[in-house]
Amino acid sequence: MLQVLTIDEDFKLESGQKLSGVQIAYHTYGALNETKSNVVWICHALTASSDVADWWSGLVGKGKCFDPEQHFIVCANVLGSCYGTTGPLSENSDGVTYYHDFPDITVRDMVHAHIILRKHLGVENIQVITGGSIGSFQALEWSIMEADRIKNLIVIASGAKSTAWNIGLNEAQRMAIRGDKSFYERHPDGGKEGMKAARAVALLSYRNAAAYNQTQPHESEDTVDGLKAASYQRYQGEKLANRFNAYSYYSLTRSFDSHHVGRGRGGLEKALGQIQAKTLIIAIDTDILFPGQDQLIMKDNIPGSELKWIHSDFGHDGFLLEYEALTEAINGFLE
Repeated sequence: MLQVLTIDEDFKLESGQKLSGVQIAYHTYGALNETKSNVVWICHALTASSDVADWWSGLVGKGKCFDPEQHFIVCANVLGSCYGTTGPLSENSDGVTYYHDFPDITVRDMVHAHIILRKHLGVENIQVITGGSIGSFQALEWSIMEADRIKNLIVIASGAKSTAWNIGLNEAQRMAIRGDKSFYERHPDGGKEGMKAARAVALLSYRNAAAYNQTQPHESEDTVDGLKAASYQRYQGEKLANRFNAYSYYSLTRSFDSHHVGRGRGGLEKALGQIQAKTLIIAIDTDILFPGQDQLIMKDNIPGSELKWIHSDFGHDGFLLEYEALTEAINGFLE
């Protein structure tokens, strides 16, 4: 069930700006045990919600890797999103919708908000923290910010910072959104056509050439109007537009770009060296968004960490699709 926590005091952002009346939407599954030692905190990816049992159904549920009969599972929606947590379509203290005036949110800001939620829920220590992609950005940050509270860290298809490659892809998406004049009209549906194009760009990095050639083949009978890959791109753009808004999408890609655990901590190596959690890094062999060198930086600098490769035909999206391989890797690590 969706729940919402309202933060009474002003919430200070890393930029120095403040948000008033911040709301954090979250889901919990299961219950805390007597020793409060069964907490699994799952951090969601870019456009997901806090309903992790829905979007990660292969890993969360009865008899699965993260079982609510054994674990107290928490997933909270991030700042800037549109699934109940304060974002660009929320109202400011004057009752005016933010739209473009919503301040920049960093990954650290997201984690700071969720630390407030942790305290509200009476959670003292987190037995397992994990997530894929930007979800692991949050998990990494949290494992540095509250190093003594995180027992096991599982990083999946991610990196210790946003690379130039990541940022370039995100800026291409934002250019598509800015190219849609309706984005500047301060209307909830503003920028939707631009966001559809942005999503199509993103999908190319979430998959890869082999995945597209396998699932959307160009048959000799196809005409210009019947190309499967083209219709697939349009379909995915429409699908996102039906559940998301361009202002949150724009904000969250900027949050993605902010990720650098070494900022203000003396660099990546020093920051990663502060992690005390037992750490598993899961890399996907066909991931072009976070290729192997991104995983190796973490492996080389997080004390005692373990790197596990899994195969997927579907690139970065393997963290959403390869349930069996992920379950095997995670269970083996935790056992």
